[in-house]
Amino acid sequence: MAVLKSLTAQALAESTRRTLAYYNQHAEDFFAGTQDHDVSQNMAAFLQFIEGASPFTLLDFGCGPGRDLKAFREQGHLAVGLEGAARFVEMARTYSGCEVWQQDFLALDLPGSFFDGVFANASLFHVPSQALPRVLAELHATLKPGGVLFSSNPRGNNDEGWNRERYGAYHDLASWRAYLTAAGFVELTHFYRPPGLPIAQQPWLASVWRKV
Repeated sequence: MAVLKSLTAQALAESTRRTLAYYNQHAEDFFAGTQDHDVSQNMAAFLQFIEGASPFTLLDFGCGPGRDLKAFREQGHLAVGLEGAARFVEMARTYSGCEVWQQDFLALDLPGSFFDGVFANASLFHVPSQALPRVLAELHATLKPGGVLFSSNPRGNNDEGWNRERYGAYHDLASWRAYLTAAGFVELTHFYRPPGLPIAQQPWLASVWRKV
């Protein structure tokens, strides 16, 4: 499993600093542009695999301004957000009414075996590939035994770098499987989005995984 790009410690820190600065600067525009996005397919794919009785304890990893966090709460779940951009943290707390932790993806402090599921919608692709094994291990550790991880990322040809002041790593399915399997997850399903289009017009790779 090859690292897409080797970064110095300074470059790793810069990947976070500049990305979060972008989201802080554009927080209101981002919220307005994404508030009405329909991610019900992602939520349903995630929740259907969580075992046990609802309500579930869920972590919305990279919750942004709180759209999905609010939806989980309205469904009756105990939802906690995690977000690095300070402006998003403020917005998510107000909009969702949920607890939101401000944490850098590269400096996580998560409770062990606490969550039934982790919902990482359009967030993990911001983790540089060389840091991804550690981040996935930390998400694995915060899940209860048998817990479920959902991820949705813009797919690519295993390249990474800057896109409008945001750092991103763009994996294909084989690469993503290799990282998740190495972290101790087993694949439950995957699909491409938006639904109902030819695969060439589906830039998002969604996948669901169980902790083993």
